[in-house]
Amino acid sequence: MNIQQVVLKSSFFPIFLTLSSKPNMRKVASLCTMPNIYARITPSVRENASTKTPTTSPPTSAYIHLPFCRKRCHYCDFPIVALGSSSSQTDDDPRIRDYVELLCREINATKSEFQTDRPLETVFFGGGTPSLVPPRLVSVILDVLGSKFGMAKNAEISIEMDPGTFDAKKMEGLMKLDVNRVSLGVQAFQEELLKACGRAHGVDDVYEAIEIIKSCGLQNWSMDLISSLPHQTTEMWEESLRLTIEAQPTHVSVYDLQVEEDTKFGILYKPGEFPLPSDTDSAGFYRMASKALAEGGYSHYEISSYCKSGFECKHNSTYWKNNPFYGFGLGAASYLGSLRFSRPRKLKEYTSYVQNLEKGLVDCHGDNDVDIKDMAMDVVMLSLRTSSGLDLQSFGKAYGGHLVHSLCRAYEPYIKSGHVVCLDEQRRALTVDECNGLVLSKDDSLTKLRHIRLGDPDGFLLSNELISLAFRVISP
Repeated sequence: MNIQQVVLKSSFFPIFLTLSSKPNMRKVASLCTMPNIYARITPSVRENASTKTPTTSPPTSAYIHLPFCRKRCHYCDFPIVALGSSSSQTDDDPRIRDYVELLCREINATKSEFQTDRPLETVFFGGGTPSLVPPRLVSVILDVLGSKFGMAKNAEISIEMDPGTFDAKKMEGLMKLDVNRVSLGVQAFQEELLKACGRAHGVDDVYEAIEIIKSCGLQNWSMDLISSLPHQTTEMWEESLRLTIEAQPTHVSVYDLQVEEDTKFGILYKPGEFPLPSDTDSAGFYRMASKALAEGGYSHYEISSYCKSGFECKHNSTYWKNNPFYGFGLGAASYLGSLRFSRPRKLKEYTSYVQNLEKGLVDCHGDNDVDIKDMAMDVVMLSLRTSSGLDLQSFGKAYGGHLVHSLCRAYEPYIKSGHVVCLDEQRRALTVDECNGLVLSKDDSLTKLRHIRLGDPDGFLLSNELISLAFRVISP
């Protein structure tokens, strides 16, 4: 599962409760000047908005989209290139080779607006199924990135891999390139669910992939799971969570199924109707994951992310912190100079985009003309995805103490119900009475209330409603 796509495409997670823009925040227009190209825009967080002030610092993260899959899964609406379900030997596939060449052309043609670039600290190969790309071509991309931007020592280099698409030789080859983190797309441990999703792998492939990763000595690896699949039962979900914990990945990502238009699931099913689980069942799945993974020693550091101590995904934290990042490849999104923009989703249009970029006809630099309300909404939306929550002191300095007070007053009923948790400067959770005293006070005592975060799991389950409420406070 591609986090860049999930984060920049979905407004919030989980999706059980209501927000009209729920999974498809497609408000971001491409502000790049692309003569003769009219690209369909992939989703981004919010139009031309930044976290605090227009960002001028150079990115230290790069997302690389490798779109190749054996076939399209029934829930997937990401920009991919299907190679065919029998495609496992891809070393000499001209489609992959030509795409990598085009991708490298894009990287080389990208002009920096920064006087001094900082070396990349994280690189994330997402897809698609990046493990279908031969290591020698991954090496080419890393060489171009290093030459263009520099690569920090001990940079986190992640790659998404699907069971059944790699062996020990390929894993070792990637590790020799300093790939040091793997995101394994398991999704489920039940054969019938994998088939129902259109996945190209089976349960035996899952166990083989886990054994390969462990035998190669890779410590930093993540496992993806999807809940609320058609015909998925509580017992199935409980089994998937148990087997995941037994496999002992250092990171787990849990996603609720998003039924998108123009996918096979979008044609077959309507959200909330059988054979999809009800909203109540989906909420139950989320609570089960939160409880089971916590008991398994995983910290719930972001709405859909859990990790062992010290194994947070550094690259994905770039998104949660709303820091700038490069994106390269089909449909990839970037955040540069306070501007969010995306590449075309179709290969032909992406090729034209790269050609125009090389000719100097593409301008993807922001003019820092950002709306202060949009900036504030970005801060709230992304901060409340994480266990750290929203830093009220920093937020107040940037957007006004009156807005902090209004936001806390709006959240007062949810503070009482425990869906919103108040923290002091030492990150001690305040009691409801302590919070009420600070929120209702008209003096500066509100500064003692340093952070607010969503309760786990019930606050996260209400994230759509709570973030929507914050938006109404910021922009009534």
